[in-house]
Amino acid sequence: MSQDNLVGRTVAGYTLLDHVGEGGTATVYRAQHPERGLAAVKLLRSRIGQDPIAVKRFLREAEFGARLDHPNIVRTYEFGEAEGMYFLALEWAAGEPLASFLTASGPLAPDLVGKIIGQLGDALGVAHKAGIIHRDLKPANIMYDPATQTARLLDFGIARDAEDDPNQRLTRAGFFVGTLQYVAPEALSGELVKEQADVYSLATIAYHLLTGQLPYPGKNPRELFQQLLTKPPIPLSQAAKGLKFSPELESVVMKGLERDLTKRWKNITEFATAFCQAARGDEKGKGGFFSSLFRKR
Repeated sequence: MSQDNLVGRTVAGYTLLDHVGEGGTATVYRAQHPERGLAAVKLLRSRIGQDPIAVKRFLREAEFGARLDHPNIVRTYEFGEAEGMYFLALEWAAGEPLASFLTASGPLAPDLVGKIIGQLGDALGVAHKAGIIHRDLKPANIMYDPATQTARLLDFGIARDAEDDPNQRLTRAGFFVGTLQYVAPEALSGELVKEQADVYSLATIAYHLLTGQLPYPGKNPRELFQQLLTKPPIPLSQAAKGLKFSPELESVVMKGLERDLTKRWKNITEFATAFCQAARGDEKGKGGFFSSLFRKR
């Protein structure tokens, strides 16, 4: 079956309604299932399906998703091979990619960012306890529903199992995986990373949501790569003109962006808890914000 025009076809019981997205290896459709209702169906491109490593990555994403059960992680329904294609069926998540929401809204108020980071921290904590390191955290891989202020994590396509045998890895040593703007510096060598890499990426997301900017201003991959390895990130309160943050919040975020792992938050729960506390401010007035600088969202 050709994947050029699958709208209206049924794959593994899922009737494909609309084409909703393209990735480097897969095509995504909105689909209807007689029992599950709306779903997202990801189909591995036929030419990619000839590559055993690509197939193994695709199925690994499905397996990792199926191991996780959390309200802030998009649920995996089923996966496998049908009609000569590899498919992954996911719960249909309301809302839009967090990246799109941020582009339309601009910097978000700290209390809202606290809600988002708290939800993602809880979800990642469950993933880490299951031994899964995401490795590609970014706003494009997070679904956000403004109506309910709910964030949901998806796309475990390059996640890895913390118990992986280094000899069985799917990435060659010396080649990093992830998205350069959000990847932890220690990942740039291509070595296996631990959960502190996800801490760094989540701190970068928090920085971006608060300021609309990224911690490093590199204009191209080479420049950005060099900055990640050699320069400190721009302090949070210097990222965007007119935005100032409390010392407590700035300290929490910048500790998450430490290049030195001994200085970075040790795990995702520590970071998310500290961030949420700083974002809402404690009862003694610490962690307060210049709230007049932010419009309500």
